[in-house]
Amino acid sequence: MSNPPSRLKSILGHLLPSSPPASSTQPPHIHHLSPTFFLPRAASIEPDAKAIHHVTSNGKPLSRTYREFADRARGLGYYLLKHGFRRVGILSTNTPAFLESIYGIGAAGAVSVPVNYRLSAEDVAYILDFADVDCVIADHEFVSLLDVFKKGHPNVHVLVDLDTDAVEGAFDEAILEGLQYDNAQGNHGWGGLSTQCANEDDMISIPFTSGTTSRPKGVIYTHRGAYLATLANVVESNLNVDGGRFHAVGWTFPWSVCAVRGTHICLRKIDYPLIWKLLKEEGVTHFCAAPTVNTLLCSSDKAEKLPRPVKVTVAASPPTAHLFEEMASLNLMPRHVYGLTESYGPLTISYELPEWDSLPPKEKYAKLARQGHGFLTSLPARVIKTRFDEDDGHNTSDEDVLVDVEKNGKEIGEIVFFGNICAKGYYKDPEATKKLFAGGGLRTGDLAVWHSDGSIQILDRAKDVIISGGENISSVALESLLAGHPAILEAAVVAVKDEKWGERPKAYVTARDPSSPPVPADIIAWAKLTGQGFMVPKEVEVLTELPKTSTGKIRKNVLREWAKGNK
Repeated sequence: MSNPPSRLKSILGHLLPSSPPASSTQPPHIHHLSPTFFLPRAASIEPDAKAIHHVTSNGKPLSRTYREFADRARGLGYYLLKHGFRRVGILSTNTPAFLESIYGIGAAGAVSVPVNYRLSAEDVAYILDFADVDCVIADHEFVSLLDVFKKGHPNVHVLVDLDTDAVEGAFDEAILEGLQYDNAQGNHGWGGLSTQCANEDDMISIPFTSGTTSRPKGVIYTHRGAYLATLANVVESNLNVDGGRFHAVGWTFPWSVCAVRGTHICLRKIDYPLIWKLLKEEGVTHFCAAPTVNTLLCSSDKAEKLPRPVKVTVAASPPTAHLFEEMASLNLMPRHVYGLTESYGPLTISYELPEWDSLPPKEKYAKLARQGHGFLTSLPARVIKTRFDEDDGHNTSDEDVLVDVEKNGKEIGEIVFFGNICAKGYYKDPEATKKLFAGGGLRTGDLAVWHSDGSIQILDRAKDVIISGGENISSVALESLLAGHPAILEAAVVAVKDEKWGERPKAYVTARDPSSPPVPADIIAWAKLTGQGFMVPKEVEVLTELPKTSTGKIRKNVLREWAKGNK
């Protein structure tokens, strides 16, 4: 008897799709845009190209071609169509099942609802309930996070992925059922699915914001916006030039990698020795990671200069010039992008210009660490004048008229976005959507300056600015200063109350060498000599680890609570 994987391949061999039916509804000069199209396209061009590289939860290597990847995704699509599921939650790490779900859900004309597996069961239940989810695809490791949701929704179907090298479990069974259903209906293959949606302005996904200060908000992604954000990533990250292999899930890269027929290298968790092994042995050409992940990657005992450059897309929080210089010394060539959940991920990029090569390294990498210019498929980012509304704690422009700051690198304003890769709004929240687009642009809440060359540079989130004795202290600038201390690995700065100054900055740091942590008083003395007079932490606490989100972003809301003594 053949083993499970070979049985699946045997079944797939009998379920090859017939030619897709011709469309009778679209004029020949136009088609509605959807990134789901990129997978069947890749499979038709290079069916035997390696699409996925993974080490399963049972420690086995797994490799899938584009033909296999596409067959599994379309099987899932037909399963969802058969059962009429329209809103499908995904609770998983970066596994092949996550990738297959992204495409299978889109192919069924359904909407995906990805959920952060680091949330509490109560928050997971809130998101799935609010998004009207009728089916959930869950990695076996996180099924218990559905307990609260299932109590209130006992009839919602759950497909558990076991993430092994065998074909087993409810998720794989659903794929086989879908393929058999397509065969019984006439074997239409991808032609019977929604690779080109009926309306490109329809929802394709509802990712949720982190909800660190309030309930998470569901962000409406459209087929058109996701398609154009995907193409922007292809161009801005040079995926179309270098091809090759890619460690990335999220930021629209699951679609971008398929667009160039690259290899998705999936990771169940952030494992720095494994990442270095993959960089050295698997021919990785690109990967994406937050500054904190890159910091710890560079400090790993497995770190060494790679024989060839690897392009690294850095996002999630403002990086430091010190980090970029350290990365470049290892042949990890940084490309900084900036964006929000509300902008499909990256929306600006700092372009490395030829004339920067003659600059001193610190000055060059400081320019590279700026947030830069708007993406190819977007309109230019702007920085507008703001005032602080004490009633609701938000930055607003005067009478919601968007007036640009001077491009002098000094006047501070709020970053505002316009164009194709702004999200459509917040799901079932018209008031929040109205506030998001107050004045006609997507309001970020990020404070920045606008340089004479047109590039923008973040100074801080509005809520993170520290006002001490009348001086505005940027937590980002102070963190960048502290990152240059030879004994500090990571730094995060928050405001604490002060009777004399109103607020004062407190720094939380981790040690580059945990066996010999820095002395807080020495750090403060060093900062006084190195920084500006008022831009000095008044208090420093050394931690073994900073609290982070699943993407490696530092959770400053947690640090603020710790600073209040709520640890």
